[in-house]
Amino acid sequence: MSLHGTDAYGTSLGGLPPLVARAVRAAREDGFPNSCRPEQGRLLHTLAGGAGALRSRSAGARSTGSRSTGALGRIGESGTGYGVGLAWLAAGAPAGVELISVEREPARAAAAAALLADVPGARVLTADWTELYRHAPYDLLVLDGGGQAKGNGTADPERLLVPGGVLVVDDFTPSPGWPPTHDGRPDDARLHWLLHPALNAVEVPLAADLSAIVAVRKHQP
Repeated sequence: MSLHGTDAYGTSLGGLPPLVARAVRAAREDGFPNSCRPEQGRLLHTLAGGAGALRSRSAGARSTGSRSTGALGRIGESGTGYGVGLAWLAAGAPAGVELISVEREPARAAAAAALLADVPGARVLTADWTELYRHAPYDLLVLDGGGQAKGNGTADPERLLVPGGVLVVDDFTPSPGWPPTHDGRPDDARLHWLLHPALNAVEVPLAADLSAIVAVRKHQP
């Protein structure tokens, strides 16, 4: 979620995936301001397109000439809100990929679940972000929203991601130079992900006031 992210879509919703436009309208109707911004949504849409590729390749290598199992991918998200970010993910994901999103606030979770009701394999759970561990591992995981999932020392990428899986941690403000700072001090949360020993991570600028960390879980030797 981004502060005032819903307003970032402007008055016209033309050119958006239909599911995303529906989610933005639902957020507006209920006065929810903190939706996934368009810049972040386009990133999620692109990354969702690769979900499941790692499992498909590994399954094919193990069972050449036979029917493979366990090849479908899984996308996870914390902080559903009214489902704008989840809609971007669903619009970009290949057929057969499962989507699991968790939202602590029951009314928002119910609204997002209704929005995604016709999307095969999509589930919105009313729960804290730690519920994501029960459904791990993920090919793509988006740590969004409130709670402590994005903070340093909390979410464990080695438990949550398949080897080679992608992690997105959003809603940072671009910081020139090194180390990255926030309010004039080193940004410990950002440094945690950029320097995590299990990840290869990079900060991706999305707008003048917005960046995200995109990381890949390392393969074990």
